[in-house]
Amino acid sequence: MEGPNNQDFGPEDLLQLADSVGGFSLMTYDFSGPQNPGPSAPLKWIQYSLTTLLPAKGSASQVHSHMIFLGINFYGNDFLLSKGGGGGSITGRDFIHLLEKYKPSLQWDDKSSEHFFIYSDKGVRHAVFYPTLLSLSVRLDEAQDWGAGLSIWEIGQGLDYFFDVL
Repeated sequence: MEGPNNQDFGPEDLLQLADSVGGFSLMTYDFSGPQNPGPSAPLKWIQYSLTTLLPAKGSASQVHSHMIFLGINFYGNDFLLSKGGGGGSITGRDFIHLLEKYKPSLQWDDKSSEHFFIYSDKGVRHAVFYPTLLSLSVRLDEAQDWGAGLSIWEIGQGLDYFFDVL
């Protein structure tokens, strides 16, 4: 969604369907892609998505916040920063392999509340964004503040210790 009036599903839809479904999965990941590398789920985008769907605390749609399942990713992305872009999704196993092979410095991006690192392979620079306990904790706190549940994509792609924060 690009703005409050340009959305596929809004507060009115939530109210209309609330009595007919058990919940709504709000996908708040895949913000960036190979042609536009960056964080998977910037916190401000998550907040914007929740605010757009549940516009005012205490409103009728806020009563239904428990029906929202905030989508968080247990996978990451390895983006090419040169040679025309590209890249794609990585699993926990891929993430560990990259850490062991390139020994990069993990950096925290305050703007997105996500960790990332940069590495080079055969002259091609890469940016890797992958969830960590801290980034997951921030998102879990946000869901809890709204009274929302969680929707995880995809459990088998994460690191075993991700369950420690749940």
